[in-house]
Amino acid sequence: MEIINMTELTDAQKLQAAQILADSLPLGWATLKDAMDEINERLIPENTLLAAVEKGDVIGWGGILAPSYNGNVFEMHPLAVKESKRKQGVGRMIVTALENAARNRGGLIMWLGADDEHENGETSLANADLFDRLPERLAGFEPGTHQTAFYMKLGYKVIGVMPDANRAGKPDIFMGKRL
Repeated sequence: MEIINMTELTDAQKLQAAQILADSLPLGWATLKDAMDEINERLIPENTLLAAVEKGDVIGWGGILAPSYNGNVFEMHPLAVKESKRKQGVGRMIVTALENAARNRGGLIMWLGADDEHENGETSLANADLFDRLPERLAGFEPGTHQTAFYMKLGYKVIGVMPDANRAGKPDIFMGKRL
């Protein structure tokens, strides 16, 4: 497996990346066209998109968006790994490569948003009034089956939350890591 810049992918490989995104995050990108539009929109010089490629096939990819705060802060968006390749270190390798890319561009902080938007919720912040006792709720945060558990293993911490971002009881959880 190798990590390459997505500007080097063929059209067929970009389509594979779009399929992975649509399959992995259907609430955000419901169709293959939506996912392909996302890739095309993000493939600009200010952003860095990296793909994990194995035997010519894209098995995962992720990006960092143009920096903010005078180049100190980068947003990771999105990260998607082919279902059959999850729990094999692919996501970790992509995140590490993205962190290195941000560091090389002078970044000090990487952050991401992780929506807890499934019907029943996945984290301890779902289906709660986050305007009530928020510090306590953050101190007792439990990721459950949510993607935040993956990021916590990589050293990311919950740095904030936007209550009801996706509708009542469905927050966006902000995570960050000092590079």
